[in-house]
Amino acid sequence: MGKQELAHWVLQHTGAALKAIDPVGGGCIHRAWRLELQDGRACFAKTNRPELLPVLEAEADGLEALRHALQGAEPAEQALLQVPKPLSLGLAGDEAVLLLSWLDLGRSAAPDHDWQALGAGLAELHRSSLKAHDGRFGWGQDNFIGSAPQPNRWCRSWAEFFCRERLGHQLQWAARSGHHLPLADALLEQVPHWLADHQAEPCLVHGDLWSGNAGVLQGGGCAIFDPAVYRGDREVDLAMARLFGGFPASFFEGYRRAWPLPPGHQQRVELYNLYHLLNHANLFGGSYWSQSAASIASLMESWS
Repeated sequence: MGKQELAHWVLQHTGAALKAIDPVGGGCIHRAWRLELQDGRACFAKTNRPELLPVLEAEADGLEALRHALQGAEPAEQALLQVPKPLSLGLAGDEAVLLLSWLDLGRSAAPDHDWQALGAGLAELHRSSLKAHDGRFGWGQDNFIGSAPQPNRWCRSWAEFFCRERLGHQLQWAARSGHHLPLADALLEQVPHWLADHQAEPCLVHGDLWSGNAGVLQGGGCAIFDPAVYRGDREVDLAMARLFGGFPASFFEGYRRAWPLPPGHQQRVELYNLYHLLNHANLFGGSYWSQSAASIASLMESWS
C-alpha cells in the first residue's frame, strides 16, 4: 500500500492528516491497519485490490444496517453492543479502502457478564430489527460470506429461502467443481418440509457470527463486526456462534434471558451450520468436504 496515496485519501475523506499507520493482524481476506490522525482520532482501515471494492461495499452496507437496527432499541439496550461505524469507502490509488471507527478489542479473559451482554445485545438487535420489515426473507442486494458470493433474493417463505439461497446455492457451486455430495438432492427435497412448521421471523441477522467476528472491549462492553447481513431466522446467528471454536456459555445464556428461543432450535443448529460447512468446503476444500457429507448424512437420519 502506498502510504502517500493513503495519506492523501485520508485527508480528503476525514479532514485530518495521517500521523501514523500500523498493521493489525487477524484479517483473513483484507489487509488491516490502525490509523492515527493528527486530530487525535484512531481509525481502522481495510485495504485490498481494487476489484474487491464490492466486498468492502457490502461490508459497509451490512454495518450500517446493524447500526440502524440498534438505534431502534432503548438507550440502555443500545449500550449492550457496539458496531463499528463506516467512515469512508473508495479507492486510494491502486487500493480499495474501507475506513471504520476504531474498537479497542483484545481482552482474552473477559468476565462472564461481558459475554452475557454480548448475547443480550444481539437479542435486542434481532428484536429491534423487526420494527421495520415487510415479511420477506433476503436482502436488497447480494453480498459475501467471507470471500464467497452470497445470494439474497427476496422470498416470503423462510424454508424456501434457506433451501434455495443458502444450501441450494452452495450445493450447486460444489457440483460445478465436481463435488457431488451423497444425499444432496434428497436433502434439498426435505428441507422445505423440515422447516415448514417453524415460524421464523425476518430478523436482521449478522450472518457470519463466528468468534472471530465479535469480541469484548478493553474498557468493558462488546462488539460485532464483519457481517454478511440479510433478513433471516435469528437462530442462524446462534447456530453459527457454536462453530469454529464457539462462544462461551454465558453468551448463549445472555441471549436466552433477553429473548428465549422457540422449541426445536437445538435440532435446527446442524441444519443451519451446514451452510457454513459447505461454504468452507467450496472455498478451502480439504476435510470440509467430508465434514459436509457427514453432516448431510446425519441430518437425513435425525430428521427422518
